[in-house]
Amino acid sequence: MPELSFKGKEFVYNHHLAVPHRPLVPDAAKSIGEARLDGNLIIHGDNLHALKSLLPLYAGKVDCIFIDPPYNTGNEGWCYNDNVNSPMMQAWLKENPVGIEDGLRHDKWCAMMWPRLRLLHEFLAETGSFWMTLDDNEIHRARGMLDEIFGEQNFIACCIWQKNYAPKNTAKYFSEDHDYLLVLAKNKTLWRPRMLERTAEMEARYENPDNDPRGPWKPSDLTARNPYSKGKYTVTGPTGKRFDSGTRYWRQSYENFLKLDQENRIWWGAERSNMPQQKRFLSEVQQGRVPQTLWFYTDVGHTQDAKKELLQMHLFDPQNDMVEGDSTITPKPSSLIERVLEIGAGNDALVLDSFAGSGTTAHVVLAANRKDGGDRKFILVECEDYADRLTAERVRRVINGYAYTGTQRETLLEKNLTFTDLKKADKLLNQIAGIENLEAHCFDKIEKKVKDGVLTVEGVKAIKEKTEGLRGAFTYCTLGDAVDMDKLLTGEALPSFAQLGALLFHTATNEAINPAKATEPDTHGLGYLGESSAFHVWLIYQPDLTFLQSREAALTLAKARALAEAKPGKRHLVFAPAKFVSQKLLDAERIPVEFAPLPWALYRVERG
Repeated sequence: MPELSFKGKEFVYNHHLAVPHRPLVPDAAKSIGEARLDGNLIIHGDNLHALKSLLPLYAGKVDCIFIDPPYNTGNEGWCYNDNVNSPMMQAWLKENPVGIEDGLRHDKWCAMMWPRLRLLHEFLAETGSFWMTLDDNEIHRARGMLDEIFGEQNFIACCIWQKNYAPKNTAKYFSEDHDYLLVLAKNKTLWRPRMLERTAEMEARYENPDNDPRGPWKPSDLTARNPYSKGKYTVTGPTGKRFDSGTRYWRQSYENFLKLDQENRIWWGAERSNMPQQKRFLSEVQQGRVPQTLWFYTDVGHTQDAKKELLQMHLFDPQNDMVEGDSTITPKPSSLIERVLEIGAGNDALVLDSFAGSGTTAHVVLAANRKDGGDRKFILVECEDYADRLTAERVRRVINGYAYTGTQRETLLEKNLTFTDLKKADKLLNQIAGIENLEAHCFDKIEKKVKDGVLTVEGVKAIKEKTEGLRGAFTYCTLGDAVDMDKLLTGEALPSFAQLGALLFHTATNEAINPAKATEPDTHGLGYLGESSAFHVWLIYQPDLTFLQSREAALTLAKARALAEAKPGKRHLVFAPAKFVSQKLLDAERIPVEFAPLPWALYRVERG
């Protein structure tokens, strides 16, 4: 398979493995509800470090990943911040932000995305799906990276999202009216898209002109272009008129055609003398509709819709066209992510967004739960300083409800101006005047403007209302200090049993720990971490250097016998600073226990 080549790839290829573990630190004051790591999460911190910290808890458990990374247009001001052990890439840290004149900006973008995509792939359940929005700047390079990481056999689709509702007549070459959504599965043979709801327009195509008791139906052509060995014959209608398939072929054999006619599934027309068609009943069609790769703004919204949503929550400045004072934030409309979740997430799905931005993904998850009573959960990661004042604040407001005092705008006329319109300006002005006369009583004022060659007439009205909260909860977290070997050895920084246990369990098994199955350590420091596909996993540990240097911290023959008897059926893996029993003796006694020294160092245990 062809591989994508970019500067620094050899240094970042396995960089995700070298990223240190930084424990999640809940902040109860910025959370809603009980602080917990197994519920909804909003994490402020570098998403590479945050993903590495989440992996022990959520590897293989995420059903749907949606990300909206920097498009690398050259105008976003994103920074390359990964501390990769390479002189070239260390120099990149001093050249931030990445701008349009940076000749290596595409290499830097790939180097930034590669380790994050590697980690995101590990989070997906076998039946999970991955969705990423991009534009033409990086779509082709992203496709190459994803083919390598996911396997090209797991590519699902490249969807087109019509992001603009009107063309930009100021464009130098083409008006760029769409973005892309790349869709991949962890395992394409196991993943299936969820059907979308059928539209009212689709339902309206079904009628019942003959009052068939089976209900509404629509006619379907009985002929096809493709050759069919049993598809050449002549049929006789109720009036005696004869029909053949002409240059085409009947889709049904003659025997099947007669059977359909006997079952009143053939429509000969109101006068019973037309070319026969098959009746397709609404009650028999597949429930729902297959997702398509072309997404129109009328179905999933456009960029202005996203800004209007934030405006209602007082998180968007329309005068300066900025979200929370930041012109680089380009929010996506809720309806776009709703479509992603409709296709890629069930009502109990775990959804991960590691480029959370304005928090739209969490908003959509909460709204979906409110709508159908589902139990979806979200994990959001945002590295920028607005993680609290924008990302989390939006979620707080949609959970609790918010007072909206602002301006309501309704578009009364939207027209692309042409030279003909300018020649007939009087007619256009009269049309606008008519709208003003008709609608003025409904609004405080009527605004008229021309932007990018589009004339817009809007009715503007000041409103004040209270939006009901969607209910829910989330825990706001930051990232603690990285686990440091030197500090562990000196006892200067010792993680909690739960933090260390989750890390060790994942390191040893490549599976996520289930905190509900783990137990706190007993008085001897022995605690149960959980069951993997191959082992029961245990840890002898207390965050106390005196304990770790004592005889109590060692695996003994008595402890090995006790834990093997407590949970029979599988081998046991025991992490401990030291052991006072040999593997040879354990094997001779047929005790299915294996000792694993803490991976960073062996504490010196005094034998007394």
